[in-house]
Amino acid sequence: MFSIISASTGLAAWFSGAATGIGLFAVVGAQSAFILRQGILRKHIVPVVATCAAIDAVFIFASVAGLRTLIQAAPWLTSAVLWTGVAFLAWYALKSARRAIAGGGGMGEAESDDGSRRAVLMAAVGFSLINPHFWLDMMVIGSIAENFGNDRMAYAAGVVTASCMWLTAQGLGARLLAPLFNKPGTWRVLDGTIAVILSILALTLAVRGVH
Repeated sequence: MFSIISASTGLAAWFSGAATGIGLFAVVGAQSAFILRQGILRKHIVPVVATCAAIDAVFIFASVAGLRTLIQAAPWLTSAVLWTGVAFLAWYALKSARRAIAGGGGMGEAESDDGSRRAVLMAAVGFSLINPHFWLDMMVIGSIAENFGNDRMAYAAGVVTASCMWLTAQGLGARLLAPLFNKPGTWRVLDGTIAVILSILALTLAVRGVH
């Protein structure tokens, strides 16, 4: 009887985690814009999704295990991540803006050195870890998990499941949009949109950091 109740509460915690994950992750942000672009390019998208999913999983379980407490004990860490994130987003926004203005950011880019697997995966790591919103999400997840007691790891597993589903949907779903991007002009619109999104995010974070 006890095992049935335990399994039931664990499943409830898992569903709660999945719901939390969908609520936190199913938004179009810097990481989403990056994954969308790589998916449309059909270049290194599986390693990119796998890298982002692995990072999410490690830090989600870590946040539930007590990472939130560590971050709260070192407020300077939050500030450092915020300003590093502002610089990273501004830099990538500038790159996207240059592609939008100059063109040449379409399928032909897949043959260039700038799009090497190592460079793309490093960017994926950056969009995950050098992203203040990522750390805020981890804080929220860690806080909510405390309400589930011994089932908090089941809750974390639910969040990880939602993360994997969202990342996969973005990466592989973007491949379906590839035929729409055969024209250079379409790529310029995409890169321009990404530049605007990243610029707004960088500016918003900078304002938050000042205040």
